[in-house]
Amino acid sequence: MRRSATGRSPRESGRWTRRIESTVSELKNHTPAPAVRDRSEPRFPGGPIADPAGSHHERRIRSFQPRRSRVTTGQGDALQRLWPIWGIEIDGRETLDPGTMFGGLPVVLEIGFGMGEATARMAADDPGTGILAVDVHTPGQGNLLGLAERNGLSNVRVANGDAIILLREMLAPGSLDGMRIFFPDPWPKKRHHKRRLIQPEFLTLAARSLRPGAVLHCATDWEPYAEQMLQVLTDHPDFENTQEDGGYAPRPGFRPLTRFEGQGLDKGHVVHDLLFRRAADPAV
Repeated sequence: MRRSATGRSPRESGRWTRRIESTVSELKNHTPAPAVRDRSEPRFPGGPIADPAGSHHERRIRSFQPRRSRVTTGQGDALQRLWPIWGIEIDGRETLDPGTMFGGLPVVLEIGFGMGEATARMAADDPGTGILAVDVHTPGQGNLLGLAERNGLSNVRVANGDAIILLREMLAPGSLDGMRIFFPDPWPKKRHHKRRLIQPEFLTLAARSLRPGAVLHCATDWEPYAEQMLQVLTDHPDFENTQEDGGYAPRPGFRPLTRFEGQGLDKGHVVHDLLFRRAADPAV
């Protein structure tokens, strides 16, 4: 049998030619797999990004853990359209002026707003106060933006990222007229107590950003955490209890009953409110 210069018979050469042609055709028609999204990129075009300040590189204990939850179509739409207008990235790169942000209104910082229903309700009930609401939960961010749009709430801004970075690097001293921390993670296990947000170091940061007389309002349905909050706040020199008896406060009428709180009450939980005033700086 006659063989080619490669040592193959005409039949073998034909088979190799067909294989090469088939491979070339497959490569031409191949659809590459979609690139894996960089975790630093927004999940939604123009929306919030994960860890905008890169704070996960800091060697410190965090009081929160980002949750990976499904974002509904409506929430995703709100994030894409409204985040460029009402969204703020806590990236530690600039100093914010809350007063200018809200056209001169007094501004309250809310840390951890869940799905945003209570925040939207408070904003609607008090249009004369700006609410700077901080959270890392993407569905909640989208939900609050949607609520703000549907209810015509121009006094809400949504910030994405670590509240510690915001207080430490982006807010000027005395720039806040109040602070709200409702139902923070209680971290019930003893080995996790160091992750609780209400600690002396955090209160020192909070006091720096609060003007004298501004109120820090905390609420929790976890009894041991309430006791720790009361003790830590009472011991801190920059805060004074608004209650003459030095204890917990009645629930203020402006704080809505949240769905989470209602579930706790159904289980027999007792909710404790703590209202502490930023003390005046000592005379120099």
